[in-house]
This record gives sequence, structure tokens and C-alpha cells, in this order.
Amino acid sequence: MSDLRFPNYQIKKDARGEYYWVYYARNGEAIAKSTEGYVKKASCAHSIDIMKGTTDHRVYDLDGELRPA
Repeated sequence: MSDLRFPNYQIKKDARGEYYWVYYARNGEAIAKSTEGYVKKASCAHSIDIMKGTTDHRVYDLDGELRPA
């Protein structure tokens, strides 16, 4: 797997046999992980597609105030 390019998503399997994804930043560090396991690999891949397709990003600060984009 030396030909990996970053950033990327990687699908992995946990000890229970469930699939999950990890998102790796440009520097190769893991910065996000799915919060649930998936029985089917296709379901895991679908959740990645949902994450990649999300274009409405809202960022809130600690006070609950919406920060400008």
C-alpha cells in the first residue's frame, strides 16, 4: 500500500468484523473516523459518499454562535 495518496478515506474492519472508515489528511494523519460500524462494506462506502457530498458546512463556536463561512 505504498502508493497511497493523501488526503483519502480508507475502509477498515474492526475486531467484530464490522467495516468503518477513517479519513486521512494531506499529511497522512487520521483526523476523522466513522462513529458506527457497518455490516456491509457497501454501506460503509455509501457513508463515505455522503460525507464527500456534503457541501453545506456550518461551523459553530463553543457559545453556539454560527461562524461565518
